[in-house]
Amino acid sequence: MLHEISTQADVFGLLHQEALAATRDEPLLAAMLDAHVVSQSRLEGCLTSVMASTLADRTLSVEALTCCFQGLYQAHPSLVESAACDMTAVLERDAASSDYLPIMLYLKGFQALQAHRLAHALWGDDRRILARALHHRATQVFGIDIHPACRVGRGVMLDHGTGIVIGETAEIGDNVSIMQGVTLGGTGKESGDRHPKVRSGVLIGAGATVLGNIEIGHGAQIGAGSVVLARVLEHTTVVGIPARQAGRPRCPSPSVTMEHGSFQHVASPQWYQQGS
Repeated sequence: MLHEISTQADVFGLLHQEALAATRDEPLLAAMLDAHVVSQSRLEGCLTSVMASTLADRTLSVEALTCCFQGLYQAHPSLVESAACDMTAVLERDAASSDYLPIMLYLKGFQALQAHRLAHALWGDDRRILARALHHRATQVFGIDIHPACRVGRGVMLDHGTGIVIGETAEIGDNVSIMQGVTLGGTGKESGDRHPKVRSGVLIGAGATVLGNIEIGHGAQIGAGSVVLARVLEHTTVVGIPARQAGRPRCPSPSVTMEHGSFQHVASPQWYQQGS
């Protein structure tokens, strides 16, 4: 199964094979594929090359970013394993993705997440002005705004990605899927811990807004366009404005099955924050 192919060595091996095949099929892309994948020896080399070329501008050159990213991947090897898990998550969950190569080269949700991981590493290393610069550049390129301080687990998919906004004190667990236009924000001008905590296995539908320092429990499902203002219990489906409990997901991890409209209705829905 695909989820068994998640180590960086496995992912790189398949990525390299796909790049060689693409080089034969599309000579116009040969130079780019050679630089980003074929000439590399490990996954971090591919990530460094792709991310540096994608994020470079007049302030941050390709050469400067390459040096920076090489150092970050060496100092924080978990960044590479997280990227491998993220790529495999996309391959498992996105019906439009059947190969690793397009994910690495062209999926902005994946690339935006890797840009955030690099910025988060800089933030943790107390290089915060550079983290801010990288974050600013990523928002320009991808149209996705994730504060550098936000903590994100592995196997996360930002599907399409456009318009996603995630605040400073938000937390995202492992194996979470977030669709386009989602906001994980605060409720006003309060300071401190003020953003949502999204636990593992959660699926958040397109255009959903989740506000405040609230917990979205393990395996929960948030319907598209919902406005969530209070805690969502684990393995609970909520929909509407304001969001109310509508049922329960049909599987423990709706983020993996991606069945947005599939859940078990409850006979007498209760307010979703009960028990908090």
